Amino acid sequence: QVQLVESGGGLVQAGGSLRLSCTASGSIFSIYTMGWYRQAPGKQRELVGGITSSGRTNYADSGKGRFTISRDNGKNTVYLQMNSLKVEDTGVYFCNAQRVSVNFWGQGTQVTVSS
Repeated sequence: QVQLVESGGGLVQAGGSLRLSCTASGSIFSIYTMGWYRQAPGKQRELVGGITSSGRTNYADSGKGRFTISRDNGKNTVYLQMNSLKVEDTGVYFCNAQRVSVNFWGQGTQVTVSS
């Protein structure tokens, strides 16, 4: 079992920045692929990006060039740095830990970008 706790969400103006954190406990953090997802009101949850256990990252087109995912295995934490935020980035952001067929989710943190 892995427990995930996200933090760092909040209200920010368009063009601003936020850094989300997701801290894991309960298992060996370094072996998991970590992902960030978001869900806007009335929409399905979508992938923002992820980082493998070896540090390889991938991003959805919506965040390329603006978002950066990193991890600190010593702190059992994965980060999502979001720059040049847009109103359409508003939503609940979820952290995910995946290994083989096992998935764990955090409770989410709200990000609201105002115009």
